[in-house]
Amino acid sequence: MASTVTSDAVKRPGYGQLLRTPGAWTFLLPGFAARQPFAMLTIGIVLLVQHTTGSYGSAGAVAAVTGVSMALFAPQSGKLADRFGQRAVLVPGVLVHAASVSVLTALALAGAPLWALFAAAVPSGASVPQVGPMVRARWAARLEGSPLMSTAAAFESVTDEFTFVVGPVLATALCTGVHPAAGLVAEASLTLVGGLLFAARKRTQPAHGAHSGAGARPRVSALSVPGVRVLAVAFLGIGSVFGGMQVSLTAFTEEIGNPGANGLLYGLFAAGNMLAGVAVGAIAWKSGPRRRLIAGYAALTVAASLLWSAQSVPLLAALGLVVGLCIAPALISGYTLVESLVPATARTEAFTWLTGAVALGQAAAVTVAGRLADAYGSAAGFLVPLGGTALALATLLALRSRLAARAPESRAAARGIGHRVPVAVD
Repeated sequence: MASTVTSDAVKRPGYGQLLRTPGAWTFLLPGFAARQPFAMLTIGIVLLVQHTTGSYGSAGAVAAVTGVSMALFAPQSGKLADRFGQRAVLVPGVLVHAASVSVLTALALAGAPLWALFAAAVPSGASVPQVGPMVRARWAARLEGSPLMSTAAAFESVTDEFTFVVGPVLATALCTGVHPAAGLVAEASLTLVGGLLFAARKRTQPAHGAHSGAGARPRVSALSVPGVRVLAVAFLGIGSVFGGMQVSLTAFTEEIGNPGANGLLYGLFAAGNMLAGVAVGAIAWKSGPRRRLIAGYAALTVAASLLWSAQSVPLLAALGLVVGLCIAPALISGYTLVESLVPATARTEAFTWLTGAVALGQAAAVTVAGRLADAYGSAAGFLVPLGGTALALATLLALRSRLAARAPESRAAARGIGHRVPVAVD
């Protein structure tokens, strides 16, 4: 099966071949439904808590607690999924999440004190199902050694971006048009139904520690792989772009007296990311993912260095589009590297570390950019994406040797296979 997929992919690389991968649609459709609520949670909390408390500060603080909790607990969820299987983690996880969000919603509607909302926000964030990393792990298991891994990473990047376009719009429409709690009710319901449907697709879930040949060997944590730690730092920088852009674009449009332009500007930024993601997945790359990651990150840093100088909506729109175009190549190349760096029994955990790094970088950037924008204006806030990407790029360049693929023998052994598998190192 794997050799057939690889051979066909070489002849016809692209999304058409990717989506013809046996069993792909059985986890893609429920996976899309299950990950949609992830983008609804933060905005749903902000709109509900602001409605019940009258404070954006309190609403943002509760949402931040949820985000940090998710980022800290997500890797543990991935580690458990690698060890016991995705279904064993996902089913209780979505049940806990639905219950936690329901409690948070009830407390907010009852006018509970802020500390009670914080307490409910912790399990709500910690139990967010890591469906995106689980889908990526399924692709990695189906496409082991295939050139289509880069296409799959691009497809998932576009899917994530589309989720973050649709989810907030849906949550906002429900909260403003139906009831302030409707966004969170829908989030909990979709998580429960979509998560259970995704968990039911047992045939496509990757082999886990308890049923793989790796069970007798010492268990490897994804974070013990040096390359994963380097990628996590790189993804912190990407998160700084998302967080810095959100705050600084809002501050800029308020400064010029045109807050309605914020949606247009951020939409162009997101559109650039989506378009680049589609293009990256459609190209048959001759260079390896490590080289593409460094080149993409260098381009992202240069693009981010120009944001602070924008003084008009058209110029900022153009720069935002360029920054968005530069994100996807770096993001996709990083996810693609996981397949060659991490044993199959630790990939879900690896993907959750990277997803969590983006979330942490975004949370830190929102805080720092907000303070800078309040004190010195939006131009200072735009320095956050520059600082984050520059530091991450320096880390990548200094530690790029740690992103070299594992030895072919090691990769074969991780799958319990005796023959050698060719690896693209660069």
